[in-house]
Amino acid sequence: MSAAITLASGEHMAQLLSLMARRAAEANGQEDDEATHIARQYAVKPLLSGGPEGAVWLIGPTRAPLGYAIVTFGWNLALGGREAWVEDVYVRPSVRRRSIGREVLHAIAVSLRAAEVRALQVRLQANDAIASNFCTNVGFKAPSGTLLMTDVL
Repeated sequence: MSAAITLASGEHMAQLLSLMARRAAEANGQEDDEATHIARQYAVKPLLSGGPEGAVWLIGPTRAPLGYAIVTFGWNLALGGREAWVEDVYVRPSVRRRSIGREVLHAIAVSLRAAEVRALQVRLQANDAIASNFCTNVGFKAPSGTLLMTDVL
């Protein structure tokens, strides 16, 4: 299956928020409340503006997307330049297991490489075997001797 991706902009906010709400409901079994919806809108708005914070791609037709991928950007001295972080990838359950996620991450990697991004990275929950297997199969590797630590500010 060939999954077209489209760089999302502000005009795609409603479709993106709807998909994000579906993803959250699938993960935690409950609908978003108004505060969560507003917080999510605030969080993704800069990513839809074409700024340096990151980007969102819609998967499939923009009027009725099959999913989305969210990537944020940073700078890495060891890599000698910009790095990208996969923050979230969601594909509707009805079209999973068709290699869409693999195709999407490949297309994003090609696009980022052309923009001189040095690495595409992903953070996973240690106990998420499905995500870990998917990322390994797509080509991600855990650098030996590296431990990600976070101080939430």
